[in-house]
Formats: sequence, C-alpha cells, structure tokens
Amino acid sequence: MIPAQIRHWVFDMDGTLTLAVHDFPAIKRALGIPQEDDILHHLAALPEAEAAAKHAWLLEHERELALASTAAPGAVDLVRALHEGGYRLGILTRNAHELALVTLQAIGLGDCFHTEDILGRGEAQPKPSPDGLLHLAERWQVQPREMLMIGDYRFDLECGRAAGSHTALVNLPDNPWPELTDWHAADCTALGRLAGVLA
Repeated sequence: MIPAQIRHWVFDMDGTLTLAVHDFPAIKRALGIPQEDDILHHLAALPEAEAAAKHAWLLEHERELALASTAAPGAVDLVRALHEGGYRLGILTRNAHELALVTLQAIGLGDCFHTEDILGRGEAQPKPSPDGLLHLAERWQVQPREMLMIGDYRFDLECGRAAGSHTALVNLPDNPWPELTDWHAADCTALGRLAGVLA
C-alpha cells in the first residue's frame, strides 16, 4: 500500500496519463537524429538556428498528437479521486508546457492541475534530471520524500530516485527497473487501489 501521508503526486504525462502515441524512431528520422541519441539532448547541442527550426517542427508534430490524446486506463478516475481528496498534483513532462495544457484538456483533466504545477521542457531540465521535482518540492514547501513520482519509463523513476522521492511505475505489465521502483501497478486503476483512493 502507498502510505496515506504521501499526498503530493507528480505525474509524467505521455504514456502515463495518456496512451503512448509518440513514434520516437520516426521523429528522430524526420529530424535527422541518430536513433541512439536522446531527442532533447541532441537538439540542445545543435547550433541555435538549426535547433530552433527543429524544435518548431517538433512542437507542431506534438501539437497534433496532444489534440488527439486519449486517457490511459484509469487515469481520469485516479486523478479526479486524488483531486477531490485534496492531494496536491503536478505534471513533469519532457513535452512543452503549452502542449501539456492541451493534452490535459483533451482527456478531461484540465481543471485538476494548477498551471504553475505543470512543468515542461521549458520550465525544468528534462528528466531524468531531478530539477523539476525539486522545483515542485520547493514550491509546495514539502520534502521530496513526501512526494510520489509516477511514470511509465525509467527516466521518470531515475528522476524520482535522484530527487529523493518515492516512485511508481504504471502501464507496463512487468517491471524492468525494480531497483528504481517503490510501487508497480499495471495501470492507474491499480495504482489508485494501492493508495486506497479507488475501490
């Protein structure tokens, strides 16, 4: 069970609250990025003009995906239950802040998060850096150990570990990163049951 005193939950977005739709190999091909490279780190190392052009392409591509977002199983019920239960909720995504807002509207959760508690790649160093989580901890005036980082990939878990927060892995049938994971749930419904907020 997830202890009731952990009342500050931070979600990854794509693949966690939504069904994963990003085709990262295709994005890398379109932008001329080697398949083994991380997209954001690669773009950060490019000359300014080239980086700006490729970021603009990425933003438009991601905007189309955001508008068509579909909630992951149990995500809406979980977030609503937490919101109604007085939990503090945040988003930490490698996507852009403006597209996180579009995505949350599209899946019907736009009213559950304060806009300043939604951190994208422009507001914090991208995960696995703990920068965003530490920013939220400071903003909320809590210790990182009072927070739970929820995601579907090791970057989310590494971010949580580096910040000193608890971690939960969702939307994978197995857990490939047990050393990084405090709780593993098949989906958001199962995670809500672990926290005692969903029946």
